[in-house]
Amino acid sequence: MTALLRYQAALLVRSQRWLSPVLLYAAFMGIAVRAGDPILDSFGYAAAALLPVAAWLVRVCTSTEPAAARTCAAAAAGPARVHLASVLTALLGALALGTVGTLYVALIGDPHTADHRTGIPLGRATAAGLLAALACALLGTAVGALCNRPLLRGPGWAVSATAVTTLLVLVAGASPANAAVSGLVEGSHTGAVPLPLLPLAVTCLAAAGAIALACALSSRRT
Repeated sequence: MTALLRYQAALLVRSQRWLSPVLLYAAFMGIAVRAGDPILDSFGYAAAALLPVAAWLVRVCTSTEPAAARTCAAAAAGPARVHLASVLTALLGALALGTVGTLYVALIGDPHTADHRTGIPLGRATAAGLLAALACALLGTAVGALCNRPLLRGPGWAVSATAVTTLLVLVAGASPANAAVSGLVEGSHTGAVPLPLLPLAVTCLAAAGAIALACALSSRRT
């Protein structure tokens, strides 16, 4: 798997298709997060923006490799492992981006509540922001795994399904990503810093199930 991850990472970097989701995330952070804003609100924005970026990166990683090269890799290592490596590469990229975004917020955010009256512990707030980013990255990866190859091969259907599903899991009240982000925003008003452990656990299960299904279908169709 280490060799496959290096191979997929090299494909991603050389394709330069990672630029669009990364620039989207950077633009959102530049617009939505400003120096002196309440830190928990900013952590919520940074985490929420990571979900569509993670789904986009999964699409990039699962569709960049030429068909002939993918066939050779599948023959050497197995189609399921090759697909798993592509999805994990996207997840690792999203996690790296989310970590940078969270640390950026920790540096410029105001560690106080939304009314700037009650102090918020910076260490616990940063931990909550990292956990929320992880939850959103995992759920975005799950969305990308279910809305792209091998389940949906047509670009039009895949892109449309990814966009609609991403929007739904961001705004739906039962979504663990929504719960993680809402907890941070609510904490910005109450002064409490909730650690989104339950939403993170749910997203771990969702991502594991979605990736397992995609890898199994990849093996069957190959």
